[in-house]
Amino acid sequence: MNIRKVTALLLVLLLAAVFPGCDSAGASTADAVLGRGGRSLRILSGSENQELETILEEFAKAEGIRIEMTYQGSLDIMRALEEESFPYDAVWPASSLWLDAADTPLNLKHAESVSITPVVFGIREGLARELGLVGKEITVSDLLRPIQRGELKFCMTSATQSNSGASAYIGFLYALLGNPETITAADLESEALHDQMTELLSGVDRSSGSSDWLKNMFLEGNFDAMVNYECLVIQANQELEAQGREPLYVVYPADGLTIADSPLAYVDQGDEEREELFLKLQEYLLSEESQSAIQRTGRRSSYTGVNQENREVFREDWGLQPERVLSPMRMPEADVLFQALDLYQTEFKKPSLNIYCLDYSGSMSGEGNQQLEEAMEQLLIQSNAQEHFLQASSREVNVLIPFAGEVLGVYTALGNGRELEELNTVAEDLEPGGGTDMYAAAIQGLEELEKHDLSQYTPAVILLTDGKSGGSYQDFAKAYEAFGVQVPVFSILFGDADESQLETLAQLTNARVFDGREDLTGAFRSVKGYN
Repeated sequence: MNIRKVTALLLVLLLAAVFPGCDSAGASTADAVLGRGGRSLRILSGSENQELETILEEFAKAEGIRIEMTYQGSLDIMRALEEESFPYDAVWPASSLWLDAADTPLNLKHAESVSITPVVFGIREGLARELGLVGKEITVSDLLRPIQRGELKFCMTSATQSNSGASAYIGFLYALLGNPETITAADLESEALHDQMTELLSGVDRSSGSSDWLKNMFLEGNFDAMVNYECLVIQANQELEAQGREPLYVVYPADGLTIADSPLAYVDQGDEEREELFLKLQEYLLSEESQSAIQRTGRRSSYTGVNQENREVFREDWGLQPERVLSPMRMPEADVLFQALDLYQTEFKKPSLNIYCLDYSGSMSGEGNQQLEEAMEQLLIQSNAQEHFLQASSREVNVLIPFAGEVLGVYTALGNGRELEELNTVAEDLEPGGGTDMYAAAIQGLEELEKHDLSQYTPAVILLTDGKSGGSYQDFAKAYEAFGVQVPVFSILFGDADESQLETLAQLTNARVFDGREDLTGAFRSVKGYN
C-alpha cells in the first residue's frame, strides 16, 4: 500500500469539508439528511445507494432519528477508512473489495451484504440485435470484436474512481487472461493483455466518476451503450420506456461478470447506544419486507435469483435474467489491484483531452490564486496525481487556457512528462487581473479541440470561475452547436461565481457543476475523475 497510505493524509482536508455535525438538530453538511431527531447515524456511502433513500427515511421516521448520508467514490471511501480520524458511524461501499483492500486502523464490525447487483452492459436493443448479442451467452471477446470494428461504443465510469468501472475492468482482466484462479502481477505484464485491453477501452465514449450520474448522463445524451450496475440499467430502461425511447438490452459478460455486494459495516468508536441503533437499521434493511422493497429498485437479495413477486421488475424482454445464478469472482490481492489500477490510468484507458479554462481575473488575487495553484499541482505534477490515480498517460493532451476579460494565452502539454511540469509552471507564474469572460475561453477551448481527432480521446472542457461572467452565452451556444460534437463543459464553482451561468453550460453540454468553494483541490480531483 506504500506511498498511497502515507499520502492519503491529504484526504483529511477533504473530509473536514464534509464532517457532519454532532447529535444536535442543527444543519448538516451531509449530502442527504433523512428523518429528524436528536440522535443520528452518519453513513459514508457509494452514490448508488441514493436510490434507497426512501427506504432509509421510513426507518429514520419510525425511530425518530436522522440518517446523514455522505456519498463518495469507492476509492475515496477506501482511503477514508485508512485515516485515524473517521467522522462517520458506518460505511456502505458498493463492494466488499474496498473494505478488504483498505489497510484501516478502524474497528469495522457487523459487515453484512444488503443487496447484490452484477455489473452489466446495457446496449440499445436494436444495436444489440444487429450485433448478434441477443438471446445467448456473451463473452468479453464477443463484445471486443464489434468494438474493434468500430460498431460498439459505450459509457463507463472510471475504474480508478468508481466501483462499477473498477469491477467491470477487473472482469475484463479476468476474461482476457483466460480466467485464472486469481490475477497476479506477472499476468499484468502480458503484451497480449495490453493490446486487447487498450482496444476494449478504446470503445469508451464518455466516462464518469459516479455510477448514478453516468445513468443520468446516458439518459440526457445520445449514446449506444453503458456499462453499469444491473439495477441502474433497469432504472434507465424504466425512464426510457416512459419517454417512448428505445430500451437497453442487458448483456451479462459470462466470463467477466463481477458483482457488487453492497456491504454495510459499523465503525466502532466506543458508542454502545449508536452501535445498537446501527444494528437496528441493519436488521431493518435485511428484513423480508425491506429486502423485497430493495428488489423492486432492481437489486437482488441473493445470488440465486429474484423473488417471484418482483419478477416483473427484471423484465426478460430487456435481456434480464432473474433466475441467473451469480458466482462471486475472486478479487486480486491489494497490491495487484493497485498495480492494475495504475495500468488502467497510465496505459489502458482511452487517453483524456483536457481543456482547462482557468479564471485569472482580479478577484482571484491572493488566496484564490494560491488555492488554484495548489489544485493544479495535484493534477499536473504526476507524483501528486498518482496518489489519487489521476495521473496522465503518455497519449494524454492537456491544454491550459487562462482568461480574465479575454483569453490570456493557450498552452499545450503532450504526454505525461516534462511538458506537464512546464504547464504547471505557467499556471503558477500567471498573475490575476482584469475582468471575467469565461465564454470567450470556452469558445477558444472548442477551437483547440478541433485540432485533434476526438475519436481517439475522451475530451472535456474544465472551467473554473469565481465571479459572474461578462461576454455572451449565446455566442458560446452558437459555437457549440456548430462544433457538432457533444463535449462536456464541467464547471467548478468558486468564490462568488454565478451558479446559474455554470448550470446553464452544464445543461447545454450534458455535464455537471462541482462546488470548489470549500475545497478547490478536491473539486479539481473530482472533475478529473470524470474524464
